[in-house]
Amino acid sequence: MEYNPITVTDLNKYIKDKIDNDEMLNNVLVKGEISNFKNHYTGHMYFTLKDENSLIKCVMFKSYTTHLTFMPKDGMKVMILGSVSVFERDGVYQIYAKAMKEDGLGSLYTAYEELKKKLEQEGLFAQEHKKKIPFMPKTIGVLTSNTGAVIRDIINVSTRRNPNVHIRLYPVPVQGPGAAEKISEGIKFMNENKLADVLIIGRGGGSLEDLWPFNEEIVARSIYDSEIPIISAVGHETDFTIADFVADLRAPTPSAAAELAVANIDDVKESLHMYNNRYKVALKKKIELMRLSYEKCMSRPAFKNPTQKINEQYMIIDMKLKKLQSSMLLKLKEARTNFVRETSKLDSLSPLKTLTRGYSIVSNAESGKIVKSINDLHQNDNIKIRLIDGELNGTIRDGS
Repeated sequence: MEYNPITVTDLNKYIKDKIDNDEMLNNVLVKGEISNFKNHYTGHMYFTLKDENSLIKCVMFKSYTTHLTFMPKDGMKVMILGSVSVFERDGVYQIYAKAMKEDGLGSLYTAYEELKKKLEQEGLFAQEHKKKIPFMPKTIGVLTSNTGAVIRDIINVSTRRNPNVHIRLYPVPVQGPGAAEKISEGIKFMNENKLADVLIIGRGGGSLEDLWPFNEEIVARSIYDSEIPIISAVGHETDFTIADFVADLRAPTPSAAAELAVANIDDVKESLHMYNNRYKVALKKKIELMRLSYEKCMSRPAFKNPTQKINEQYMIIDMKLKKLQSSMLLKLKEARTNFVRETSKLDSLSPLKTLTRGYSIVSNAESGKIVKSINDLHQNDNIKIRLIDGELNGTIRDGS
């Protein structure tokens, strides 16, 4: 039996016709969780609707999106009314949505936005409150489930980057009732006992409802009050929780959190080697500059003949001393000449000089006054007569 082949277009058209003629598929009400949501600039919305086991592509054209009372987001659980058809070009079947409403999680989104706004106004998201993640932490504290893939991923990445790092797990439930309280207790316990240099809190991806413990106020405030720096790694890269905004650092995945927390030891060694080489080169250059400076200094006359400057100063001192001595001798000679001249003047005016010419000086022996007139003397007065070669004493016998 021979088969005539058909084209891909013919096959896609055949499947499309089959689906389009199915009355059940022309008017379906489907519930699920939105993911990969894209609000196109044309007004059309493209997204995927998923549950725990399956997913289906969806499109909602602009003519229907204008009737929505809310803005769809990833993680929302919704109910969609529409029809299933095939997009022939790509051979993809998808839901063409005509109406959409929230399926019970509208209140969670409202609570999420209200808490986010409240904590942001209080300053819990402010950058100035963020603590720096230590460069080489010795101990990494991890708050997550002890049975999930998160802790295995963190251990694998951390030990690969630095085999010496110590991982300290504090097991906590990451979804369900009471999970937020357990996470908060774990953060406080790690801080009170100083059990880590940095903390990673996180879990794998999930719906908004699954991630809700990380949107609780008690967890947000525990993260804010933590003295230990905290890295938040909750869900997938597109998932944002309140914990992400309060944490000191947000990682898109738990594996990325481990990379941010643990420095790659090979990179550190390479950096140290580079710095070592750089310092060696800098030291050699410094030594060479100092050697050139030393040689320049030693080539100066002061270092070649250090006593030359001293000897020159000695010569200057000798010259000035000689000049000073000459000046002193000249002054002394002038003083002597003046002395002789003044002495001669005084000598010529001295009464003693008169004695050489035959004169004498008479003075009263008691009073010592020079006798200038006979009226200055009386009978029996004692007198002294000074001659050129000595003195004579006498008494007045008769005064007339």
